[in-house]
Amino acid sequence: MLTELLQGTDAGGFLIIQDSASYSGRHLLKSFINAALNREEAVHVLGFEVSEEELKDGLKGSPVQRLHFHNAYTDPLGWTDQPSFTVHQFCLEELTRLVKQTSHPKPATLVIDSLSWILRHVSAPAVCKTLQQLRKGGAVRAIMGLLHVDMHQRGTVGSLCHLATSVITVAPGMKGDEAVAKITKRSKSGKVVQDEEIFSIKTDLTVVVQSKPSQLGHKQADPEEQETDPTANLTFNLRLSNTEREAKEKLALPFVFSKEKKTALLHSSPGSGRILYEPDANDDYDQEDPDDDLDV
Repeated sequence: MLTELLQGTDAGGFLIIQDSASYSGRHLLKSFINAALNREEAVHVLGFEVSEEELKDGLKGSPVQRLHFHNAYTDPLGWTDQPSFTVHQFCLEELTRLVKQTSHPKPATLVIDSLSWILRHVSAPAVCKTLQQLRKGGAVRAIMGLLHVDMHQRGTVGSLCHLATSVITVAPGMKGDEAVAKITKRSKSGKVVQDEEIFSIKTDLTVVVQSKPSQLGHKQADPEEQETDPTANLTFNLRLSNTEREAKEKLALPFVFSKEKKTALLHSSPGSGRILYEPDANDDYDQEDPDDDLDV
């Protein structure tokens, strides 16, 4: 599924790469940027955490000409007289103006590096509103964002992931050059597909999907995580033997009627009793007017 997401077939998508202090997702984000440039797409990067030189490190060749870096790393809060891009410009009008400055005919891909930096200075509802407006406005083809999950509360992360069409959570693998990607993809029909893959990133930012963690035999479960039998040390037996199980199946329950008993109850025998009612003279029953004795 990671290879499918790198192909970028879904237009109007919102991809979030979740990382933590144990493993950085920026290399995977750069792989997505490289894949978009190779598809001849224009890519606009809002750079808050790294400089333009560091971001373009590894992105070599002519596709870099379609990479537009908006420098929010030097002066993210606008303390100087002429800031390039500030966090306060993270709104629909400013972002649309930035994207439409280029003469590329196709809608561009917007990359946010990172959403965590913006969330430190802009409220989560405002960030979600801007992202939703960008998705529906048509100014960008797709949105990609890096999110450091260990910097935010669970509700903030959940709100952003609810807007995303795909979420990739990265973690370190068993080997030094391997990483684990837990992927959640939501289709337009609402179907949710989850997958887990082991991948590595080459020096040219090519992603190589190696295998699934379930296919590896060297990862053993911890003894505390193994399932224990709660009936192991009981003084009585909760299981039935084959003989006891057969006797239980043959036992007739007191409130379950057999076929013979149902027949006997539904069909009366010749000697069974009946209740006969003969009207008395004091009944004063008139067949033509049954309600004659009522004072109505």
